[in-house]
Amino acid sequence: MGGIEPEYAIGPEGEDWRVPVSELQARLRKFSQKIAKQGLNYALIQTPVDLYYFTGSRQNGTLVIFSDSEKTPIYFVRRSLNRALWECGGTDCPIEIKQFPRMKDFPDVLTTLGCDQGPGMQLGELPHSFADFFIKNLSQLGPPVDITNLVHRQREVKSAWELEMMKEAAKVQYRMFEAINEIGAEGLTELDLVAQSDKISRESGFGGIVQMRRYPMMCNRGVVLAGRSGGVTSFFDSAVGGAGPHPLAGFGAGFGKVKPNEPVLVDLVHVHRGYVVDATRMFSKGKLENHWLEKLDDMIEIRDTVLSGLGKGDDCSKVWEDGFSLAVEMGHENNLMGLPPDQSKFLGHSVGLQLDESPVVAKGFDRPLPVGGVMAIEPKVVYTEGSIGTEDTWLRTDDGMINISMGDSWPHTMEW
Repeated sequence: MGGIEPEYAIGPEGEDWRVPVSELQARLRKFSQKIAKQGLNYALIQTPVDLYYFTGSRQNGTLVIFSDSEKTPIYFVRRSLNRALWECGGTDCPIEIKQFPRMKDFPDVLTTLGCDQGPGMQLGELPHSFADFFIKNLSQLGPPVDITNLVHRQREVKSAWELEMMKEAAKVQYRMFEAINEIGAEGLTELDLVAQSDKISRESGFGGIVQMRRYPMMCNRGVVLAGRSGGVTSFFDSAVGGAGPHPLAGFGAGFGKVKPNEPVLVDLVHVHRGYVVDATRMFSKGKLENHWLEKLDDMIEIRDTVLSGLGKGDDCSKVWEDGFSLAVEMGHENNLMGLPPDQSKFLGHSVGLQLDESPVVAKGFDRPLPVGGVMAIEPKVVYTEGSIGTEDTWLRTDDGMINISMGDSWPHTMEW
């Protein structure tokens, strides 16, 4: 296996944590149909997350998917070829794995495969220099066509297997919140608290990276904000920021300490075999003052409005307007999802292999969350004294929105 044997490429207790071959086959077949409808005879998949989605492996390479679903896709791998062979299914691999040729030969290789037009490429997501390198070297085939949205739209609808991964992630996430609840005490730092949840996440298989789609967004999975830390803004496009431990990591948990009767917002992500769940709960040392609890009740009401609209199939932009209008009526216009001028303009974001998938409950998303789509709904209000809100991960079904994270199994606020 060239440095990786099967026994080293498995999950806990000997579980096979590769993506099932049947899952890969269904994804590839569906995408072949999508590019055929666009008049393309092939597409190149090159972003790490989407290579994993289509092949089960994120080795360095380029996947060629043909519009003719009877033609076997080819994964041209720079490194590691042997690892790609194993991760894509071994002897059952539905993809042909080949060494990436010299770049000057790649156009002729594609032509031999029947690729007689410019490539479909993920131009909306690839780094410019990377994309430009391929465009120039493949120029004899014709200009490229952007397929970014085709890939994103396919990934919006989760399969039964993907939903199972997210439900498994939610089980771990629950234990992460339990760990924080067990040790909470006055004087502990945000980093003390998040370290306990991180331990649970790591021991359960978290690989160390929360994948983000939008540049320059970067995310750690544990945001714990005590008191006034909840009012600290950051680069991250979210309701809450936090100081972080130092300026380069200027987001999330830092050295702020738990103080009596102040809100502690805990926003935790867990990633199971690539799949994200996101949830937020409130904690405090002693009872929160009534004005904080009233704000939390308002956020729950806004959440319910968002869920109702999404469940009915309203456009995400309309759901945003409905939720925002309700917040204005409640007097939260200047504090919803942040402090001016750094307020975020959304109330929910889709999740999957990335934390910031589409669609989003925001202006401009004039389409509904599709049935099978998964979204984290997170209305929050932010003040200089702290922040408060709620969040869970939800699935849209034919019958409405179903919670797949903690839901009612964990209270919206807990006292230490």
